[in-house]
Amino acid sequence: MAIQWYPGHMHKARKEIEEAMPQVDLVIEVLDARIPYSSENPMVSQLRGDKPCIKLLNKSDLADPKVTAQWIEYLEREQGVQASAITSLQPSMVKSIPDLCRKLVPHRDIMEKDIRTMIMGIPNVGKSTIINTLAGRTIAKTGNEPAVTRRQQRINLRNGIVLSDTPGILWPKVDNEASSYRLAVTGAIKDTAMEYEDVAMFAAGYFLEAYPNEICERYKLQSLPASDIELLEAISRSRGALRPGARVDYHKVSELLLHEYRSGKIGLLSLETPAMAEVEKEEVARKLAEKELIKQQKIEQEKLKRSGKRYND
Repeated sequence: MAIQWYPGHMHKARKEIEEAMPQVDLVIEVLDARIPYSSENPMVSQLRGDKPCIKLLNKSDLADPKVTAQWIEYLEREQGVQASAITSLQPSMVKSIPDLCRKLVPHRDIMEKDIRTMIMGIPNVGKSTIINTLAGRTIAKTGNEPAVTRRQQRINLRNGIVLSDTPGILWPKVDNEASSYRLAVTGAIKDTAMEYEDVAMFAAGYFLEAYPNEICERYKLQSLPASDIELLEAISRSRGALRPGARVDYHKVSELLLHEYRSGKIGLLSLETPAMAEVEKEEVARKLAEKELIKQQKIEQEKLKRSGKRYND
């Protein structure tokens, strides 16, 4: 499943962020704790350069805590990065963020100057809820659908922290197909832009491999199905997601599986690990290198054609 998403307001947001970045001391990037790699916008590291960064693994209450601990250790290998698992459902976790800011930019605190931060993250990752909790009032619009915030705004938290909110910027294209599916499974992509059955099959296959016990327990299965489609069929029969004639309603059971995963009813399940991310990063880099090579070969072939034509003329 290929995703290409770059509406006009996203392009405008990137330009505004580039212009504002020189005045920023610290970047806060909000990630989905279930998919830290897939929800990490590669444009953020390009835009922030060597500025310190806090990576917030939000929705940690829905993620596998053991896997989240692996992610924190992995992300903090990068110079100047502090990672923290939070859930916006627990305000005390969110309110610890200013202390993390002061830890990473101590010179601003010593000089008694406001720490200028910029908070970034893909749509539907919980950024607006975090902002409202930090501010103690409703400033940023929240919603269950992606792309709620459309313009940049500056918020003085009145505790030595000034926060610049940004739209949920997306990158032009998701090069890793597995990341596309994970973004869809978690709801980062509008449901109207995806095929439920396709995405649910991906989720079912992963759950069978990574969390078989949780799946069997949730759907009262006596034995583990052998494939993704067999799992959907078993859930369909277990929950009565059937059409006339006891036929499987694949759309209904797909909706059921995805909604129950997103709400945490199946269990605390992460969709990727650092080890998986490393393998996929290498694969993406290889494919991009191959595409670039093919592109350069075509350019050279075109040059030869043109030079040959001039010679014959």
